Amino acid sequence: METLRLGIVGAGNMGYDHAKKVFDGAVKNLKLVAVCDIDEAKRKRLTDTFGDAIEIYDDHHKMLDAHTVDIILIAVPHYLHPVIAIEAFEKGYHVLTEKPAGVYTSAVRAMNEAAEKSGKVFGIMFNQRTNPLYKKAHDIMKSGELGTPKRMIWVITNWFRTQSYYDSGAWRATWGGEGGGVLLNQSPHQLDLWQWIFGMPSKIRAFCNVAKYHDVEIEDEATIFAEYDNGATATFITTTGEFPGSNRTEISATKGKMVIEGNKLKIWRLEQEDCVVSKTATEGFAEIPYTYEEITSENEGTAHMGVLQNFVDHILTGSEMLAPGIDGLCELTISNAAYLSSWTGNSLITLPLDEKLYEEELKKRIESSDKKFSYTSECDENCAGRWKINW
Repeated sequence: METLRLGIVGAGNMGYDHAKKVFDGAVKNLKLVAVCDIDEAKRKRLTDTFGDAIEIYDDHHKMLDAHTVDIILIAVPHYLHPVIAIEAFEKGYHVLTEKPAGVYTSAVRAMNEAAEKSGKVFGIMFNQRTNPLYKKAHDIMKSGELGTPKRMIWVITNWFRTQSYYDSGAWRATWGGEGGGVLLNQSPHQLDLWQWIFGMPSKIRAFCNVAKYHDVEIEDEATIFAEYDNGATATFITTTGEFPGSNRTEISATKGKMVIEGNKLKIWRLEQEDCVVSKTATEGFAEIPYTYEEITSENEGTAHMGVLQNFVDHILTGSEMLAPGIDGLCELTISNAAYLSSWTGNSLITLPLDEKLYEEELKKRIESSDKKFSYTSECDENCAGRWKINW
């Protein structure tokens, strides 16, 4: 089978980790050929690790113009994802980008349009979709075996971060550098899993608290309330200011419920829909017979390399994509709508959101920022593991 060639833009902790794993053969039919970073220290680390086995660039334009690779993997600050991706599509490359796909939805929409125009494949590094428990929950909900969705509650508060973390890079914790706080930095995987498992809501109201626990200009706590056209609801609570925190997902439907917490997925399957029993039962405190299943998983799935393997397989064989680029738009829509709600007096935002209004409000916050940022700032080594599930 054909071997595809990979070029990585961004050699920070995630990009460097991807490079090492691909170079060592973690992905079948994929060869690391080139890596680019504008930071001299990062390029030296690449040279020390790979020697002359790969091409090392100081400018992504040079890499794209060289046409020595087939796939571009983007691992740079959020605002640059759409810029680099669109150029890569225009020059004939497949693109896989780290999360979030961008900072605002119109930019991600443009990425998808560029991908479609180019005929190339676009994917998002939503590595949590490889986790066996979330994948099982997704399959159960999509199969309809639990009936009609009613409610989802997700509490993900084990992102504890110190002031030192936020001070580790000048671009951190700024609207101009990151484009957001806990919703845009720590929580994109969970927001993606929310819509992947439970579906996209139609209305959102949110409370995003800025600098509640840290000296920052972005939110370090957020609560989202969402409504669905069928009457279902969702609540999402997250923060970087609590310890030890929790990570619990509870999904209720008319024929049962699921709870994901710890390394377990608990499933209750009702013999009858609760709404039917409620209407037909003659006793006031009826109980519905059910079966119970508990699934334990000690592993977190194939993670980043699993998404990359799926991406390569899709290009070579046409197999179904696990995390297509269009889903990056779905996840970002939720966080953008949450910010817009918070910025407009916690108003109810109907989806699709007003993208122009969102960008105007974001621009105000960028312009009023008194902090400068740099895209070359280093992150401590602990950041390399920040995607992992902290049950």
